[in-house]
Amino acid sequence: MTRVTSPLAGHAIGLAAVPDPVFSGAMVGPGTAIDPERKPGEAVSPLDGVIVSMHPHAFVVVDGDGHGVLTHLGIDTVQLNGAGFDLLVAKGDTVRRGQPVVRWNPVEVEAAGKSPICPVVALEATAGQLSDIQEHGQVTPDSTLFSWT
Repeated sequence: MTRVTSPLAGHAIGLAAVPDPVFSGAMVGPGTAIDPERKPGEAVSPLDGVIVSMHPHAFVVVDGDGHGVLTHLGIDTVQLNGAGFDLLVAKGDTVRRGQPVVRWNPVEVEAAGKSPICPVVALEATAGQLSDIQEHGQVTPDSTLFSWT
């Protein structure tokens, strides 16, 4: 089983509340979403693994069991072309749960007209493989978002 923890502090809102039909419809995969605290901070790795995809606005970590987790920092933030995002690791790096991956500021994302909501998605998973999905309440980077079996 893979335990996926929150990459940021904020409020769990569930995928259905994401203002993007691809994420809210779970087309990318099942999971949840975080409405982040409105202050500069760091998104951290939600599990131990290897960074297999690294963009300013999104990253994927795959653990030893082959479970890939996408953390997407905001909605439509690819349109910011990396402005306001500072990468702290690179594709191919091995990371530990809780290790800072990207420095960003949700306030700047909102000021640019984008949603700072952050989907956290289990790639190539079915909804039935996830349990204990956190969709409400405050979360911190050590809070479990979901378990993947």
